[in-house]
Amino acid sequence: MANAELKISQRDQSGKGVARSLRRQGMIPAVVYGRGLTPANIAVLPRDLKTAISTEAGWNTLITLQGETEYAGKVVILKDLQVDPIRRDYIHADFQIIDMTHKVHVMVPVHTVGKSAGEKSGGTLQVIRKELEVYCLPNAIPGAIEIDVAALEIGDVIHINDLTLPAGVEVPHEANFTVITCVGHKSEESEEAAAETEE
Repeated sequence: MANAELKISQRDQSGKGVARSLRRQGMIPAVVYGRGLTPANIAVLPRDLKTAISTEAGWNTLITLQGETEYAGKVVILKDLQVDPIRRDYIHADFQIIDMTHKVHVMVPVHTVGKSAGEKSGGTLQVIRKELEVYCLPNAIPGAIEIDVAALEIGDVIHINDLTLPAGVEVPHEANFTVITCVGHKSEESEEAAAETEE
């Protein structure tokens, strides 16, 4: 599991005017919250936040807060990040304090391993679920759910129940949904559809 540190500053006021003033000073407003705790207004440097989440874990990086605040030493994960649609600057961030002894729900990317037999035959691999919600202890959050697709032929499907997950990691689900499939050429599919229509 990836770890990082982030220096924060306490801010006593909130509101659009305060937020604009912070941004003019080169900082962004943020909020830190946790179970049983009163949400606190803080400020962070955008470059420090970017560095903190520039790990293989991304938003799931375990970030230890630093600075002259009551939250120094707390471990958080980034829960929300607002970005300017034009300049791509960070506008606001939300951090959740986590208890290392309690499981958390986080989204983890799906990574395929290898080239499928179906692709080698001219088919196309389709990743239906690019992310999966996992439930595990914070120090067991995987950087990604890796799925070996080498044996996948055209028409084959990998469902969630087919996956072998890392130890201590669960994917909460009720339906046995599709994660990855391998399909044939569009032209072949169109011909098959046309043939079915004629029949």
